[in-house]
Amino acid sequence: MTSEEVRLNVERALEEIRPFLRNDGGDISLISIEDDRLVKVQLQGACVGCSVNTMTLKSGVEMTIKRYVPQIETVLNIEK
Repeated sequence: MTSEEVRLNVERALEEIRPFLRNDGGDISLISIEDDRLVKVQLQGACVGCSVNTMTLKSGVEMTIKRYVPQIETVLNIEK
């Protein structure tokens, strides 16, 4: 998978997740993809400071991204 394909598939995964985050007043944006293995995102809105945002990041966001791009190893939330 090329770097462009990785980016497109990560974006597709985020589009799948967004409705759930927005339903709770949050959102997510893609910051960067490093070495086609590390994805940096930024949780926004109600997701910032939410007590379950770590669970959301690992069980929701990371799991969905890995379904689209199995070579991704880690998804990190970059706080402002």
